[in-house]
Amino acid sequence: MTSLNNDSHFKVLTLSSNPELAHEIVEHIGVKMAKSTSKTFSDGEIQINIEESVRGCDVYVIQSTCQPVNDNLMELLIMLDALKRASAKTINVVIPYYGYARQDRKARAREPITAKLVANIIETAGATRVITCDLHATQIQGFFDIPVDQLLGVPILADYFEEQNLEDIVVVSPDHGGVTRARKMADRLKSPIAIIDKRRPRPNVAEVMNIVGNVEGKTCILVDDIIDTAGTITLAANALIESGAKEVYACCTHPVLSGPAIERIENSKIKKMVVLNTIPLPEEKKIEKIVQLSVAELMAEAIVRVQNKMSVSKLFD
Repeated sequence: MTSLNNDSHFKVLTLSSNPELAHEIVEHIGVKMAKSTSKTFSDGEIQINIEESVRGCDVYVIQSTCQPVNDNLMELLIMLDALKRASAKTINVVIPYYGYARQDRKARAREPITAKLVANIIETAGATRVITCDLHATQIQGFFDIPVDQLLGVPILADYFEEQNLEDIVVVSPDHGGVTRARKMADRLKSPIAIIDKRRPRPNVAEVMNIVGNVEGKTCILVDDIIDTAGTITLAANALIESGAKEVYACCTHPVLSGPAIERIENSKIKKMVVLNTIPLPEEKKIEKIVQLSVAELMAEAIVRVQNKMSVSKLFD
């Protein structure tokens, strides 16, 4: 862990979405969390109070825009406005999970590009830099006109599987869009890749078509950035077993796990699902099949490197 050169004008604030991760991050950095409060009035309005001076400070605000997405996003925007009006020198937004990232293009006529809208309002509210992890589409970095550092979850996930000493590994992408991610993990594990060729008739409904690559007798590791309702990943796991795979593991950076996800994972052929803590898991989602790893050290290192004006690209390796 790189040491912070000077913390006299350095402050970290957390909001409501993922305070456990935020406190882990400041522990790794070796500083105290700056004091702030967030209150919600009975009609749903949010009020933010920063309890100490931030004038002339480099401030880092940690907030995932996960469920409840709109409340967490609004809380972030209000905090950014408060920091701007309190004369913070720089306002660095640490967004472990960037919500609305799946709405990154016009797939049909008259659709919004909501990922761009969110980028616009974060900038307008006062952000001067964004640090995030595994954007659903890397071009979202270009939706901002401020610096964006996108960290990668694959090295953390790959290190976990390396420690398990699994044999005959094949890394599997659950769709064509995730091939680059699967290739990065396969390179780290020194294994071949396979691809699930699927068709999605409507949102949150996936249909597996066929498997490109040899999975017979292999230990398959499915890798994705987001697992939401777990329909795609569980169908893919079942298809791999039917095609002769010995066992199937799954992993992702962002465990959204909404709706029937937990039930589907429980009833699937997946042996273990490894996820990161960019989104907190409530107790009812902490099942035996799910292993959660932390991105705190990675994000802490990125924050310190930005603050020390050092290269962040080393963390992409």
